[in-house]
Amino acid sequence: MRGEVLGIERRRRWSDEEKLAIVSSVGIDGATVTQVAQRHEVRRQQVYAWRHELKKKGLWSPDAGAIFLPVDLPAIEDMAPGPETVPSVPVELRLVGGRCLRFDSAMEAAVLTRLIRAVEKA
Repeated sequence: MRGEVLGIERRRRWSDEEKLAIVSSVGIDGATVTQVAQRHEVRRQQVYAWRHELKKKGLWSPDAGAIFLPVDLPAIEDMAPGPETVPSVPVELRLVGGRCLRFDSAMEAAVLTRLIRAVEKA
């Protein structure tokens, strides 16, 4: 069986600059690889292959469009150590006379003492 080539030959040569422009246009205004490939009349796999090729050559980085901004944070020495946080848990305290007092373990000791005294007097 013989095959014939009909129409114009589609093989094109792309410079690294053209490939970089095409690969970099992915994601701009939400453009997908499929849309970029269709726009430039190439297959999706070609865009991925160019991306890989350009990465190997050191011409393209996924962070190419990243913008780094300075952040001013206080030094650790400047920060006052805060109270160490302990997770609060429910506590049940059985008092004399069969009374039961339920409270959160994060309750301050002075408040808890007043509460116990109030319950015992009642």
